[in-house]
Amino acid sequence: MTTKLRITLQVQAVLKVLLDEPFGEHYGLEVAREAGLLSGSVYPILARLEQADWVSSEWEDIDPVAEGRRPRRYYRLTGEGIKGARAALTDTLQRISPRWNQAKPSPGGSGA
Repeated sequence: MTTKLRITLQVQAVLKVLLDEPFGEHYGLEVAREAGLLSGSVYPILARLEQADWVSSEWEDIDPVAEGRRPRRYYRLTGEGIKGARAALTDTLQRISPRWNQAKPSPGGSGA
């Protein structure tokens, strides 16, 4: 089920972490640490991203006794999520710095 996603500053921070390794798997506490957010705000964001089909998740298959910890839930961007996250972050950059787009050389441009 695809839902409309509200892109807050906190959501952008989570998306940035996920986009740093777009095909990687990330667990919640790792995302929280790298985004500089509390886990209590990151898990609801990850749940909303999953509802919007931007993220998929699955539980790790481990023996908690042998590993000495509980299983982690790993999150991964979907194809739609990669495109949506890139678009959302680019949109923010363009809004806060209109020259951001102008400063980038055009593909195949001569630069002169």
